[in-house]
Amino acid sequence: MLFFLHLAEIFQVNGMNRICKLFNIKYPVIQGGMIWCSGWELASAVSNAGGLGLIGAGSMYPEVLKEHIQKTKKATDKPFGVNVPLLYPQTEEIMKIIIDEKIKVVFTSAGNPKTWTKYLQKHGIKVAHVVSNSKFAEKADSAGVDAIVSEGFEAGGHNGREETTTLVLTPLVRSVTAKPLIAAGGIATGRAMLAVMLLGADAVQIGSRFVASSEASAHNKFKEEVINAGEGDTYLALKKLVPVRLIKNKFCKDVIEAENKGADREKLSELLGRARAKLGMFEGDTENGELEIGQVSSLIKDIKPVKNIINDIILEYKTAKEQINHTRFNF
Repeated sequence: MLFFLHLAEIFQVNGMNRICKLFNIKYPVIQGGMIWCSGWELASAVSNAGGLGLIGAGSMYPEVLKEHIQKTKKATDKPFGVNVPLLYPQTEEIMKIIIDEKIKVVFTSAGNPKTWTKYLQKHGIKVAHVVSNSKFAEKADSAGVDAIVSEGFEAGGHNGREETTTLVLTPLVRSVTAKPLIAAGGIATGRAMLAVMLLGADAVQIGSRFVASSEASAHNKFKEEVINAGEGDTYLALKKLVPVRLIKNKFCKDVIEAENKGADREKLSELLGRARAKLGMFEGDTENGELEIGQVSSLIKDIKPVKNIINDIILEYKTAKEQINHTRFNF
């Protein structure tokens, strides 16, 4: 029964479904809080266009995060939030800034949701947690989160070890929780949005499509790599450390070679080094840097403003929904 609980709501892309109500947004479109790509310009642009913009705290020192929050406040009067990967240091300082700046929405990932959920909620903050399997979804549910993000194997950045695709993961997670559900991984179009909503999601979280936007803080060379990526040009690497999906550049190929030779965690950590993601995505070294992006990059062919991206997604969603409503399937 959980699978069918909210079908009536999810087909109302007009601010009436559960995620829109929860976050007070127009469209059930969440922008992924991606490291080195999700600064104040991207977050505010997504919020101004009707979605929920997220500042990616994973690549920010606390004082830098505070600056981005304050700039976002000046750039939009719409709701926005902060994405906090719990595996990074200085989490306590980051959470203090979030409280002090009166942020209303926090997305957590890569850690135990019980650690911070109740604390944040006591300060009036809505909490969503990112999971890669149904077991973790149940744990997030029991931790009392306000919403759950189920992120499939197709996604860019840090990923689940199970390699469960979004098409499979979305209904699996829906089967174990009645919480508002946000599907992520491989979603860049309105048709994909409709597909995961038919599978039980209330909303979508989109990352890669927003990397290839005018407002993303990523280096232009990285954006060009994204729109030039073809089918099969990404790879889920570094499973012995923290799995991450990368564009197959020189660095990624070096990682693959090392893994094929049986490199242990220590050798892979040495190869990764420090600031490898910053080198690639923010500074534009597309050969030696870490280029985190999803499989859906092969469908992304242009760089354009966030407003146009969201308008295109919503228009395609509505058109696809109408086509389904007026099509008879004869078998």
